[in-house]
Amino acid sequence: MVDVGMVIIGAGEAGARAAMELRTQGWLGSITLIGEEMYAPYERPPLSKQSLIEAGEVPPVYIMDNEKMKQNNIDFICGMTVTNIDRDNQSVELVDGMEIRYEKLLLTTGARPRKLIMEGSDTSGVHYLRTQSDVRLLREKLQPGRHIAIIGAGFIGLEVAASAISRGCSVTVIEVGPRILMRGVPEEIARIVEGRHREAGVAFKLGIGIQNIHSVKNENAITLADGTVITSDVIIAGIGATPMTSLASSCGLVIENGISVDETLATSDPHIFAAGDCCSIQHPLFGDKRIRLEAWRNAQDQGTHAARSMMGQAEPYTSLPWFWSDQYELTLQVTGLADLAVRTIHRDLKEAHLYFHLNDEGRLVSVSGIGENAAIAKEIRIGEMLIEKQAKPDPEALADPSVKLKSLLR
Repeated sequence: MVDVGMVIIGAGEAGARAAMELRTQGWLGSITLIGEEMYAPYERPPLSKQSLIEAGEVPPVYIMDNEKMKQNNIDFICGMTVTNIDRDNQSVELVDGMEIRYEKLLLTTGARPRKLIMEGSDTSGVHYLRTQSDVRLLREKLQPGRHIAIIGAGFIGLEVAASAISRGCSVTVIEVGPRILMRGVPEEIARIVEGRHREAGVAFKLGIGIQNIHSVKNENAITLADGTVITSDVIIAGIGATPMTSLASSCGLVIENGISVDETLATSDPHIFAAGDCCSIQHPLFGDKRIRLEAWRNAQDQGTHAARSMMGQAEPYTSLPWFWSDQYELTLQVTGLADLAVRTIHRDLKEAHLYFHLNDEGRLVSVSGIGENAAIAKEIRIGEMLIEKQAKPDPEALADPSVKLKSLLR
């Protein structure tokens, strides 16, 4: 039995940031961080980009390595699964029988790739990308001259497509939806991204489902709903993610599109908090809409916020959703929730494009941009500030590149 302290289940972005923030905020007691992987906490965004592209063995990009955890007196238990949470005794049980008591518990269990399940199909040859181990396997398979079939045209699928092209592969992307990037990305930006992929040689099959898949060793045949057969050397699926809530559910916590948390990131048990991909929250800027975000900065921000809440600083979480993706030379950024908009205003910056998304009251609810990172990063940040102010900017001013966005903050 370990001394009662702070226990964090999940050693990804949110969990690692929470552990560091607890020390920053002055917590002197024990901190136990439990992860299922054998690696110290590492960044996931590089997995679909530079980790696939760079030559030679590519180690993880660590958020904090074992030495840093030792310096901060963080007890890291790796390669271990938690099997039970005993809320009455405020303890967790590990698969090896070890029991750890907690004063406060944080669940940062993340999400796992949604698996492709098709009756009558052989999906054993379908690969997914979520972990460093997945990267090591896919790097061996993305060899020059091979044909890669990617199922799903979201961020992961398209980033892997760009990386596969960089490695000399040919790529076909299959998407059941009518266009790429259906979730949270405006159609205007999706068209630009699709055009760049086509220019690079990526083939698309959009608006069509899959009838069946047949895999034998490295030979794969995907039959589409219209009878078209696509053969490939490798199949990779990126069809979304499922929040890992089984541990929370089994101990009776409220589940609603993830582990349900309040504005402080507390669950239905005041001694248990949740952060990152595994939880859903009602954001004060977006009404009663309960949202769950699968994004790097959200995991980072919620991890640090949850740590402060565990320390008794009961402040509402107000950080805005923010997503980004690098594909080829293009950077795409979205802040806010574009799906709440009814009107879109375009600002042409020549080297980049910005889109401002207004709701039916004229309030800015999202800003998205695409181009070189330096051309859009500052503008997106100002857009965030306008959303935070719940501004209703003049549409003509938004469209006019000669009007500085910063002037609209006044």
